[in-house]
Amino acid sequence: MTGSSNLADLLEQVSADRMVATIAVLASDPLAGRRVGSRGGAAARAWLVDQLTALGAGVRTEEFPVRAVPQVYEAPTVTWGDRNGTMELAFGRQVAIHPASADTPDIRRGALGVAGKDHPAGRWLVVPADMSLFDAYRDTRGAAGLLVRRPVDAEGWQFTMLAGPDPGPLPVLTLDPDTHHAVLTAATAGDGWLAGATPLRRDDVTGANIHACLRQPVPAGADLLLTAHYDGVGDHPGLRLPGASDNATGVAVVLEAARILATALPNGAGLSVALLDGEEVGALGSAHHAGQLRAAGAAPMVINVDGAGRLEGAAAVEAGGSAHRLLALLDQAGRHTGIPLTAGPVASDNRRYGGAGFAAVGIGAGMGGYHSPADTPDKVDPATLDAIARLVVATAHLAAAAPATLSSPIGDKR
Repeated sequence: MTGSSNLADLLEQVSADRMVATIAVLASDPLAGRRVGSRGGAAARAWLVDQLTALGAGVRTEEFPVRAVPQVYEAPTVTWGDRNGTMELAFGRQVAIHPASADTPDIRRGALGVAGKDHPAGRWLVVPADMSLFDAYRDTRGAAGLLVRRPVDAEGWQFTMLAGPDPGPLPVLTLDPDTHHAVLTAATAGDGWLAGATPLRRDDVTGANIHACLRQPVPAGADLLLTAHYDGVGDHPGLRLPGASDNATGVAVVLEAARILATALPNGAGLSVALLDGEEVGALGSAHHAGQLRAAGAAPMVINVDGAGRLEGAAAVEAGGSAHRLLALLDQAGRHTGIPLTAGPVASDNRRYGGAGFAAVGIGAGMGGYHSPADTPDKVDPATLDAIARLVVATAHLAAAAPATLSSPIGDKR
């Protein structure tokens, strides 16, 4: 069955309300932040499989191993004090655990010192803002741990990272800028102490991509692959990290575009969807999938959406692989739909596909509360969802019908 192929008619079918409802499910409490290998991630996957199946797609999942995913298994208790008094630090705001930290569940107490200056034995060493963690490790013999500065978002939350360096030999706590300044001041004055723990284990888990084929391509026909990662960084004990903008928004846009395009593309145009796991631990799901595509001799044009929460100015576009034609199509779609585009970094799964040689673009349109409890559905702008979904639909529609050679002023950044 084929619906209207008129682009204006297709764009009218885009529903921001439907995408908002998708985000509400993916960011809900039972999905617990959708960390790779978690029950919440599995619940999200099962729900998404049902959504794609309802579109008439042939759906399968593909598992892959993920090693050493950091997980805070207990909210850390961290207290510090000086001659002026004692303060317990708020987890997630004033203090968090660095992904390079050793797993140290028992509280360590020690005097404060300055990394690279004071004798380390028995001390919590405050790392100055202009010193790297690598440099701080140069003289840490017998130290209780390291204290590093980390910025906070507009609502005062520190961000969570799952991808990062291998664990080091010491506990490492991150402090918000104000707390870091106060603790460094006390340490410089030879005053103060800190007591804290870093309960951070690393789990070997299994990730799983979701693959859906809505239309099989024919030789020499356009073959489109729409992608977005559905995993998040996961909840912490006592802290919800909903992952609404990052990246329930991208998933919602891809599902909406797929729903519209499934019956609208001309015969011979291929359309597939990959909802990817493990992006937050180094884009492992897309790396796995890109390798499979290369081995199969496939050559899709890949459109990846990561962050469609709030468009401020122009949407960022990053291209990889041989994406000249795809960029030109995207530029034409942007002008048609009135959405300004600019070349900019989109550090997501698109880089894995581009690195494997596929024509790939990443689209980013803002996110609030990056990797923090502030990334909630109410921060998502429905007009931005509508705009990015229209952009994707228009690009795919043009790709199925446009001539093979087009030019674009966006630029091909590789």
